[in-house]
Amino acid sequence: MEGLRVADANLLMYLHPSKSRNVSQSILRELGSLPFKFNETFDGVLLAYDVNILDKQAKILSGVHPYFGLRLKANLLLFSPKPDMLLEGKVVKLSQESIHVIVLGFSSAIITAENIHGEFKYRTKDKEELFASKSHKRHVIKF
Repeated sequence: MEGLRVADANLLMYLHPSKSRNVSQSILRELGSLPFKFNETFDGVLLAYDVNILDKQAKILSGVHPYFGLRLKANLLLFSPKPDMLLEGKVVKLSQESIHVIVLGFSSAIITAENIHGEFKYRTKDKEELFASKSHKRHVIKF
């Protein structure tokens, strides 16, 4: 599927000294807040990660708040759709003005009437709403 990509990343994570007792848990807690949110750094939505700590000793940063930095190597699964990309989804609602879909089981998308190809016309057939193609009888979008 287009829009999914795997990326190798070298990350630098800053942790407060109070988190130094259990560094691995602190790192996983920080990374656990990233999935399923758009992140400008990754230019997409983080879906999954696998992380390895590269530093055996952290470097303390000088400043008002003494944080320490750890270098991490991570494999990331990212979802970053672009315009005119082909994506798969499940139709969850259909109306004359729009088609509502769920992509990858977590992301909601709406296709408005202006963006539905002119070949498709809205119809109700046996109390079932659908968009049917004028040129191909078997091409339909239904709930």
